[in-house]
Amino acid sequence: MFSSGINWFKYAAPQRFYALTGTLIPYCVAIAVITTIIGLTIGLLIAPSDHQQGESYRIIFIHVPAAWMSMVIYLAVAFWAAIGLIFNARLASMFALALAPTGALMTFIALWTGSLWGKPTWGTYWVWDARLTSELILLFLYLGFLSLHASIEDTRKADRSAAVLAIVGVVNIPIIYFSVKWWNTLHQGASVSLTKAPTMATQMLTGMLIMTIAFWAYSFALSFYRCRTLILERERHTAWAQEAVK
Repeated sequence: MFSSGINWFKYAAPQRFYALTGTLIPYCVAIAVITTIIGLTIGLLIAPSDHQQGESYRIIFIHVPAAWMSMVIYLAVAFWAAIGLIFNARLASMFALALAPTGALMTFIALWTGSLWGKPTWGTYWVWDARLTSELILLFLYLGFLSLHASIEDTRKADRSAAVLAIVGVVNIPIIYFSVKWWNTLHQGASVSLTKAPTMATQMLTGMLIMTIAFWAYSFALSFYRCRTLILERERHTAWAQEAVK
């Protein structure tokens, strides 16, 4: 039990997690909608033009949060997949599987918006830059995780096999993050650092951080919804699941 007095372990039971997420999803959706409106208003209407890139830089309000989420969600997929593998925790494996499509979507958005941003700034939609290539590998890891799981009929065997792939793929995350430091790449360095003062205008940073909250809330809502579907599918033999679908 944590110091807050809430016994989080009781939500390891699929039935209780199903009920909890059913309560949380509307709040996540509301937060996502509100913060998206505020973030885009700041990013598109209030934040000043960039002195070098003009208006084209505004794609960072989508690109940067998506890129951050693509890495964070992969770490979460690997973490919950490992918990499921080590402790034979069914719900952990289901949550890892529920997170993966959202992570793949975030990775695709990061690559797509990065390509659109690259044309006016670099003069090309794509280069085999270290950051871009490692991010593309991340998309392949997500797709590989989902494809491997879908290709194995036995659910528990599929959970274990996909978990091994997810854990091995974690090595790509530090490569993505540090690629702009380790190699002389075309991609610019980190926009925000925990150890340095921000180099962008306050309105730019505020808009980007609010959009990040929006992406977090959206990702939680979508993953919770997908996990609830998986729970009902795998627990369909139980009385409570049969009652829930009525």
